[in-house]
Amino acid sequence: SLLLGLPVSAGATCRPFAPDLVCDSLSRCALLEGARDPKHEKVVRVSTDGTVKSPDFPHTYPRNKALVWRLIAASENTQIRLTFDERFGLEEPEDGICKYDFVEIEEPAEGTILGRWCGSQRPGRQVSKGNQIRIRFVSDQYLPSKPGFCIHYSLVPLVSPEPEEPTSVPPSLHSVDVLTAAVSGFSTVEDVMKYLEPDRWQLDMENLYKPTWHALGKTFLHPKKSRVDLNALKEEVRLYSCTPRNFSVSLREELRRTDAIFWPGCLLVKRCGGNCACCAYGCHDCQCAPAKVTKKYHEVLQLKLRSGGRGLQKSLTDVHLEHHEECACICKDSSRG
Repeated sequence: SLLLGLPVSAGATCRPFAPDLVCDSLSRCALLEGARDPKHEKVVRVSTDGTVKSPDFPHTYPRNKALVWRLIAASENTQIRLTFDERFGLEEPEDGICKYDFVEIEEPAEGTILGRWCGSQRPGRQVSKGNQIRIRFVSDQYLPSKPGFCIHYSLVPLVSPEPEEPTSVPPSLHSVDVLTAAVSGFSTVEDVMKYLEPDRWQLDMENLYKPTWHALGKTFLHPKKSRVDLNALKEEVRLYSCTPRNFSVSLREELRRTDAIFWPGCLLVKRCGGNCACCAYGCHDCQCAPAKVTKKYHEVLQLKLRSGGRGLQKSLTDVHLEHHEECACICKDSSRG
């Protein structure tokens, strides 16, 4: 028989790979002609188990590759299961995003990206929703790695989904108020993206900083490409909002002592300060308050008048002053308890 309408040859296990070769479990292989053309996907009619591999697997794959395989099960009532070989290695991600060399799995009917992977962490098993699935491999002109990838595909019967128990509502269906309260609790933009789209947050991060075009009037266009460090902006708010900071305090007022003179008369202590504009969402009376308080000793000069007008008593003494080590924004609205 023929695979892809071409004569078949032996070899189906994940051994060193001839370029653009797809094999099935019956040791039948076919050379995917034109697979080096990134605009032309290769259709694989799946009737039994087989594999799809990066060129030269398990050795270093070549540069400047763009290969696409579209696996189609023979039966409409069959799904395709993909299992990655434990030997997996592509170019490492940059800033946690697979930008350069990667393998990607797509649901063709919906155009949904099920995942994009690179680096050395082996991806998990993937199962198509219908009887088709697309595999895309891309490498750029720099830093090829090894061993590449080998994906075992197999057929599984399409099972009618059973009624599921109620699950949590996805973030995209929450109200604006609920979403605002949820995302305000995350400290990095990556955490926000993972919360919103846990399966494709890396792609969303990449798309976030892609060049965009903005209109000026009706006749002018100019490109805009800037990568703002959103995490740094978030951290600045944390550092300069409700935080412990230096305050000068009068020892006489702080200690409520009117019978002594202290030198120096003022000392620096850590006290909570700053505003709480981003407190709990919906809170109208948010105050910066100490969350952790400690007492610290400070040695100062104390002067006290001797009885009978016999001059001043001079001594070094320890004074205990309150320091705020941690601060928190506390909602004081009576309606919020």
